[in-house]
Amino acid sequence: MPPTPRQGHVVVAPDKFKGSLDGAEVAARIAAGIRRAAPGTEVRELPVADGGEGTLAAALAAGFSRVPAKVTGPTGLPVDAALAVRDDTAVVELAQASGLARLPGGRTAPLAAGSYGVGQLIAKAVSLGVKRIVLGLGGSACTDGGAGMVQALGVRLRDADGVELPPGGAALRRLAEIDLGPLVDALGGVEVVVACDVDNPLLGPRGATAVYGPQKGADAEGLVVLEEGLTTFADLVAGATGRDVREAPGAGAAGGVGFAALALLGSTMRPGIELLLDLLGFDGAVRGARLVVTGEGCLDAQTLHGKAPAGVAAAAARAGVRVAAVAGRLELSEPEWRAAGFTAAIALTDLAEQPGESMTRASELAELAGEQLAARLLPC
Repeated sequence: MPPTPRQGHVVVAPDKFKGSLDGAEVAARIAAGIRRAAPGTEVRELPVADGGEGTLAAALAAGFSRVPAKVTGPTGLPVDAALAVRDDTAVVELAQASGLARLPGGRTAPLAAGSYGVGQLIAKAVSLGVKRIVLGLGGSACTDGGAGMVQALGVRLRDADGVELPPGGAALRRLAEIDLGPLVDALGGVEVVVACDVDNPLLGPRGATAVYGPQKGADAEGLVVLEEGLTTFADLVAGATGRDVREAPGAGAAGGVGFAALALLGSTMRPGIELLLDLLGFDGAVRGARLVVTGEGCLDAQTLHGKAPAGVAAAAARAGVRVAAVAGRLELSEPEWRAAGFTAAIALTDLAEQPGESMTRASELAELAGEQLAARLLPC
């Protein structure tokens, strides 16, 4: 006989487990474990993201259509990227064009890497006739303040001799003239909304260079060069637009791409997970559920400050639904994760028999975690 249907469904809404499984794979494996332990339970898979890497995949899993695009990578070489489109909305993920994963051979280029390809993806979205672009920031390989992005949309950045600047944050030190040119026409009235999970300003000790430059390969000398370049860029942008957003929360996101989006694209900025949950229809999916399962590669202190699992937990709480977490590693104490709204939390490292298996056996262990959660939280 088929299993008896159970009242109330389960929503499985994890972020990626970086280095092992993407969000859709995590969701599928946890869901498989739940179905095995609780036959008859309806399980809905809804992988999520916080605006960084995985944003495109989450949109595609939610029913957006993939649109391929060949664009300029962070070091100038062509890369095969994509954006996602549904109805009048496009999702552009910066990491698709200018992410660390797009660096040839993984070799960083902190002074020369640029964001030109991001602008090309935005232009592609505009050409498709969309009315809104969701721009996910995160995983950037560059610290160019978004200069390359706006150059791809028609902005001219010239040195004192009238020569167009080459890519990269270092070149911005020579910037002497900004010509906004056809930028407004290039956007065609399309609204750009930035999904961002950081609140760093553009400059200073909490800025794009100081906080994220070392992660992109910049040494002490390079950090000085990049900060000087971003300062020059911010000064001239303020002069050209009559407004200065260098201190705005999120201006330092993705090597300063957040700054250019705010200052030159007229973007609004929203916490990444909140925007993505709206975009993916989370409120509708959770309505009538009896459990939500979320997670990410590492559940730690950063999770509590705008990362996907915390956003899912908050949204589930508003709907009056319990939420549990599955993580590759769990670095929060039980009082900490309970205070964040989680009913239960399981780490793959606790299920592994040998060190390192949480990565090499992530798929199998995520399924086991789903099975254990179902046995504990979904009684017959």
